[in-house]
Amino acid sequence: MKDTLRQQFERLSMRQAELDATLADPQLMSDIKRWRSLSREQSEVAEVVADFRLYQQREQDLATARELLDDPDMADMAREEIAAAEADLQRLQQQLQAALLPRDPDDARNAFLEIRAGTGGDESALFAGDLARMYLRYCERQGWRTEILSQSDSELGGYKEIVLRIEGDAAYGRLRFESGGHRVQRVPATESQGRIHTSACTVAVMPEPDEAEEITLNPAELRIDTFRASGAGGQHINKTDSAVRVTHLPTGLVAECQDDRSQHRNKAKALAVLAARLRDKETSERAAKEAATRKGLIGSGDRSDRIRTYNFPQGRLTDHRINLTLYKLGAVMDGDLDDVLAALQAARAAEQLAALESSGLA
Repeated sequence: MKDTLRQQFERLSMRQAELDATLADPQLMSDIKRWRSLSREQSEVAEVVADFRLYQQREQDLATARELLDDPDMADMAREEIAAAEADLQRLQQQLQAALLPRDPDDARNAFLEIRAGTGGDESALFAGDLARMYLRYCERQGWRTEILSQSDSELGGYKEIVLRIEGDAAYGRLRFESGGHRVQRVPATESQGRIHTSACTVAVMPEPDEAEEITLNPAELRIDTFRASGAGGQHINKTDSAVRVTHLPTGLVAECQDDRSQHRNKAKALAVLAARLRDKETSERAAKEAATRKGLIGSGDRSDRIRTYNFPQGRLTDHRINLTLYKLGAVMDGDLDDVLAALQAARAAEQLAALESSGLA
């Protein structure tokens, strides 16, 4: 391990001692937000420091085992210990390097996920419905809570647009790379000649803003409309103007919510979505400027990027950003996204680690 890395881990050890002392101060409980932030940092730092101490211990074990190679009675046992220690050191060094990779604080947040039908007409709307089901099933597998904030149904099924709120541990961090263009190739149910059609949807994943850090919306820049909700919901849903649509006049961004009986709660949810969209717009513009200088492997999440193709005749899913091809499309559409998401996370980590190495820190 390079000396620069060791120095960073020793500094983390000192930081752990500082955090332990700060968290032991009873007066800190008067500031719950700061206490939570420091507690989270202390937990993360303690885990890294523990791995580093284990790494140092295994280095000592390796050195001791090598000294025993000259003893005929201990040589066999020493060789076994050397092999085990070297394997442990390689594994621990990878873990420690990964711990130094920059983390996006938004990764721990809940997420808003939008799906919009694109080219392909009715087939695109049907595919939007399939994508919504795929993500809902994935969230169900993770034990996450989901709610539909708004939906615009298509006449033949599926959605012209649907917005989900996803509440779960690191929901945004897991789903963030789903943003972009999703293309489907299949024979539509309405196709009598059996020809394969290509259509597309766009997906946008945004972190739910922290209430304390949420963008302040100027009421003078908002137009708020109420209307009667459409779709399933019983008798009540067609009797009152409980649905709310909020328009941000300077940007033209629109958010609406119709899933609750309460107009007040629908307005609050629509405002939260609007704030997330404004924040996402700022982030995307900043990422676009950075991408002009250096194009990332995963990409900026631009909605125009074609990130993935779902080929139903071949049962194939291809993620074009990392050249990943899986022949398990049925399982993926049923919510088994683990292989796809893990590959994207690994590619991102490899990219970050390469940047660290080029800077001489890894």
